[in-house]
Amino acid sequence: MKHIRHRHGHYPVSIEEKLYSIVLGPLLLFALLAFVLKYIGHPPMATSITVATMMTAVLATLGRLAVAYVFSVMCAIPIALLIEHNRTFETILLPIFDVLESVPNLALLPALVVFFGSFGFIEGAAITILFLNMVWTIVFALVGGLQVIPHDMFSAGRVFGLRGFSMIRRLTLPAIFPQFVTGSILAVASGWNIIIVAEALHVYLPQGTSAQDLFGIGTILVQTSAVGDTATYMLAFGVMIAMIAAFNFFVWQRLLHYSQRFRFE
Repeated sequence: MKHIRHRHGHYPVSIEEKLYSIVLGPLLLFALLAFVLKYIGHPPMATSITVATMMTAVLATLGRLAVAYVFSVMCAIPIALLIEHNRTFETILLPIFDVLESVPNLALLPALVVFFGSFGFIEGAAITILFLNMVWTIVFALVGGLQVIPHDMFSAGRVFGLRGFSMIRRLTLPAIFPQFVTGSILAVASGWNIIIVAEALHVYLPQGTSAQDLFGIGTILVQTSAVGDTATYMLAFGVMIAMIAAFNFFVWQRLLHYSQRFRFE
């Protein structure tokens, strides 16, 4: 099994930290990309996509990430609980999961595209590859969280009449909530890392064209870069960074802060 490192999430408290988290950090990254494109990339062209279209693309991408994340959580929690409460399953499954996590997910993408394409549901290939990129991160984060729960807590729970599902709902799940949040952050970030590949799928289709790509922010980035539309590319990249930064600040950072009350030291 992999070694799980536990990190304490830091919630931005001061005005300076909050300003950096939601404004300055993303702005610096955007400025760096603009500098690189100006002196290295293609010459700018007229923006051909409206902000409304861009936001619709972002929502489409967020929808794929959300569906893949929900499926990942639905699978990861039962797997982690099964591994932790049954040593036989731990011995058998953990080495298998280690191997599966190490297999490059993108190596499976052509087969997924062909499979789902045969049913006319190419969206399934994108969601599946995102799911495979997320689920193991959450699984191993939860397994690590389960291993740090003091055994005395379960004994105390049984004294107060907790058994079976009530033990899981009232003790186990709250206890692993900090690791769940951390694993979720890493999983979603991993999904963002491959969103371009997950949406620009025409390269994996027989005689595929860009018209067969899934509509989303990743596809816009690919298509505008291919035609040298730097202005639209910069707009798409800026919108994507702004969405990620806002989500990190208003959702993940607050969940990290909330989860500290459940952490065992």
